[in-house]
Amino acid sequence: MKFTPASFRAWKNKSVTLLGMSGVGKTYLSGMLRGHDWFHYSGDYRIGKRYLDEPILDLIKQQAMQVPFLKDLLRRDWIDIHNNIKIEDLGPVLAFVGKVGNPEQGGVPLEDFVRRQAQYREAEIKAMLDVPTFIRKAHDIYGYDHFVNDAGGSLCEMDDERIIDCLSAHTLILYIQVTDAEEEQKLIDRAVSDPKPLYYRPAFLQEQLARYLQETGLQFAAEIDPNEFGRWVFPRLFRSRIPRYEAIAGPHGYTVTSREVSQVRDERDFMALLETAIARKL
Repeated sequence: MKFTPASFRAWKNKSVTLLGMSGVGKTYLSGMLRGHDWFHYSGDYRIGKRYLDEPILDLIKQQAMQVPFLKDLLRRDWIDIHNNIKIEDLGPVLAFVGKVGNPEQGGVPLEDFVRRQAQYREAEIKAMLDVPTFIRKAHDIYGYDHFVNDAGGSLCEMDDERIIDCLSAHTLILYIQVTDAEEEQKLIDRAVSDPKPLYYRPAFLQEQLARYLQETGLQFAAEIDPNEFGRWVFPRLFRSRIPRYEAIAGPHGYTVTSREVSQVRDERDFMALLETAIARKL
């Protein structure tokens, strides 16, 4: 959607999609806006609760069935397993997607990892295409005036034109850009200490795995330390996504910096930042 500062102020029921790498402040802004009576739509929560719920539970049950005591309880239907994902804690999705590498070090075999990546991609596409429905629900059912779409960092990786067409038709797309080395390093450090589910384009994953194996002298993905690979690949993933975010924000959205976002304290600050972004583009 395209605006002038005046037309944005006059937009009665505002809907905003936050675009950018995990850790740039999307969930911070969404949580803050929720406190100001905005409907917070979390893409990853929708993925985990709706589109990956059954695969997540199947994975958990598969692990539980390897424990004789739990196996007997499950087969007799004496216990049940639920997915208690929360917007602020995406643990079930993170556990399902996993990290590629040595299973003895908590990694996921490459073939399984690739399959789960494909499932995650399909789930994210569906979750983003649900946004117009939830805008309507937020207003008509729950009585919210405004809506914020807390999109996953991998939105730019989907390569599905339907998503951007849908989001740009129903929301203002706001790209949160990391502009300096210090902020970039904070983002990388946060990704290591507080990991989020990561999606890799198949070509990118194969290219980076081959490069990592060559650099480390390993022969197979099954030998990789999953945490070490995660630390190694994240900066490369981050930089590969920058032109993809910009390709979305350029024709379809507006851009602010992560430093500007860090100064936002309330809804008034957020609105002022959006108007600044709109004016800057004009």
